[in-house]
Amino acid sequence: MDSLEEDLTCSVCYSLFSDPRVLPCSHTFCKNCLDNLLQVSSNYSIWRPLRLPIKCPNCRSVVELPLTGVDALPSNVSLRAIVDKYQRDSEPRAPSCQEHRRQPLNMYCIQDRQLICGLCLTVGRHQGHPIDDLQAAFIREKQTPALLLARLSEQRWAQVCELGEQLEQEKARCESLLRQDRQEVNQFFVSLEEVLARKKHGYLEALSEVAAEVSQAYDPLIDRVKELQEEQLDLVSLGSSVEEEDSPLVYLEKVHQFRDRVEKFIRTPLPSVINLSVTPRAASYLQQNWPAVTISGLEQAPVPKLCCCARCGGSTETEAEVAQPVRAAWDRWRRMQPTASVVLLGLLLLAALWVNPVGRTSLGFSLLSHLSQLVQALNSNTLISVWDMLAAKCEAVGAAVQEWSSQLSVFRDRVFQQVAALFKTLTSR
Repeated sequence: MDSLEEDLTCSVCYSLFSDPRVLPCSHTFCKNCLDNLLQVSSNYSIWRPLRLPIKCPNCRSVVELPLTGVDALPSNVSLRAIVDKYQRDSEPRAPSCQEHRRQPLNMYCIQDRQLICGLCLTVGRHQGHPIDDLQAAFIREKQTPALLLARLSEQRWAQVCELGEQLEQEKARCESLLRQDRQEVNQFFVSLEEVLARKKHGYLEALSEVAAEVSQAYDPLIDRVKELQEEQLDLVSLGSSVEEEDSPLVYLEKVHQFRDRVEKFIRTPLPSVINLSVTPRAASYLQQNWPAVTISGLEQAPVPKLCCCARCGGSTETEAEVAQPVRAAWDRWRRMQPTASVVLLGLLLLAALWVNPVGRTSLGFSLLSHLSQLVQALNSNTLISVWDMLAAKCEAVGAAVQEWSSQLSVFRDRVFQQVAALFKTLTSR
């Protein structure tokens, strides 16, 4: 639509063509615009008489007009018709009915005070309502705005303004309450954080005190062990220097001193390992005492008094862990018991024959005869297998006895350590 309007616009006045005329150069302009151009050209013209010159605004070519001027130019009839139709189509159209498409709203329903179309009156929901034409309704409703404005009195305006002020005051009051509540919430949780911080600090302080006790108990022992290590390193260095000595006199003197220091170092008792335990442990204590603590009783929430004491067990292993290897060795011995009994019975029989060979010659010979018969009945493969089985069982018995002896020695050492720790605890108290 914009491009069409541009084509229908005069290039001189930039408006829609009004009585368009065509110049000999085929360009079209408004009649009034050409009159103005011709008047300007005539003031400065030195053209021959009986001819009026005019320059085309588009192509700049000079054309001659008769003495009658612009009226002698032909009119562009087609362009004029197009401009008239464009102007008619560009006029605003009357609003159409929303219920009945493309039906103009040309009547006014007095009952519903609405613009309606013909279909609304005949078949629509305004059927049978009193109506009026648009002009009469316009005249009748012309005084309505003044009457409505008269109803908007000063009293109504004052009420509206007062209501606005009241709403502003209520909003400010609610915002003030919310600010107070926000301050109360912050203060409440800050107090809770302070109480929890104090409890946390107290607990950590107790742990720090116990850590100091642990350091006080272990640091002297560690320092003593380090001194012993340094002493042994010095003795090793001294021994190397003595070996490199060539003078007999100096060598014997140094050997004597080295012997005294080594014997003294060996006689020096080693510090015993102490096993300390911290009670109560944090995880179990917190799980037992703190779940029942309420917010109101948070100030009275318990903080434990920690104790660092020697553990009676002397080791981190439980009794079941200590007894487990002994029990395993006993089970292994019990599984081998039938075979071991047979082996022991054979050994006892051989011992009896060796001890009393005269008195029991008949028994010996009978046993030997039976054994010889048994040996003859057995083939070599069977003997080899029996011998291998006996050898394996003997090795198993030896391993069980060795394991028993090692476990008993470990058990003895642990018992001694427990007794020593208990004695030390009793003497320190």
